[in-house]
Amino acid sequence: MASWKGKTRGGLAGYQFFIFLLKYPGLRFSYLFLRFVVLYFVLFVPKARNPIFFYFRRILNYSYLKSIRYVFKNFYKLGQVLLDKVALLAGFSKKFTFDFEGENYLHEMAANEGGFLIGAHVGNWEIAGQLLSRIDTKVHIVMVEAEHERIKALLDDVMTEKSMNIISIKEDLSHLFEIKDALEKNELVAIHGDRFVEGSKTMKGTLLGKEALFPYGPFYLPMKYNKPVSFVSAIKETDTHYHFYATKPKVYRGFRNKSENEIQLKSILKDYTTEVERVLKIAPEQWFNYYYFWEPFK
Repeated sequence: MASWKGKTRGGLAGYQFFIFLLKYPGLRFSYLFLRFVVLYFVLFVPKARNPIFFYFRRILNYSYLKSIRYVFKNFYKLGQVLLDKVALLAGFSKKFTFDFEGENYLHEMAANEGGFLIGAHVGNWEIAGQLLSRIDTKVHIVMVEAEHERIKALLDDVMTEKSMNIISIKEDLSHLFEIKDALEKNELVAIHGDRFVEGSKTMKGTLLGKEALFPYGPFYLPMKYNKPVSFVSAIKETDTHYHFYATKPKVYRGFRNKSENEIQLKSILKDYTTEVERVLKIAPEQWFNYYYFWEPFK
């Protein structure tokens, strides 16, 4: 089964090194150094390289040489967006600019009944915290807390601009009560819809013409609470510029009838994958799932 293992590559020394680069030589030098890191990963980390090569070669049907070139572009872009996120949140750089397409929709949701923002691991939506800070409500980010405690503590020390509230996914499911509490206060809950950990409930959908598995929870919860949903993403367009997208909010009503619920679940997942496909057509190199997302087709 294709599933994310709940962990991100990297260690404490790696985080410390790049924070040092951001503090002293600066962001642009960090980008330059990043090219050497990318070369290492492409050559010596097949567990990350092979699934993304599969995405370009077998899913997007790129030629062999174009697929190799895009693997380099993908790794380099991933390194950039990670550096950008740390740089912005830690106050190392104020030079980022943004286009906000659909910002009015999020203000509309905040002014009314709150709801869900469902994203994907495409681009760098988290860096749009500048936008979230302008929305007149709390935004809760649902995520898996799988990083090493020392790394989390290190990042907590440098994050000087925290505009987001974290809801950690826990084995005892207590995070569901936190989500419910946020929604009862008409706040916003942001969650990704393209990763699941092994053992969790899934549903089938089609992305880029191939069948894959998606987490059940992010698409079921909006129906359960009858809250509007906006699909969101942020694409890196230049070294210092991002384009944020948010779709018009839509409510997917839940029903007591199981068959009607299944129809609604298929509808919300279809709308989600359609939006992810649209964004991937703009920036195919910014797909950041490093496992066999479409494993049955490997």
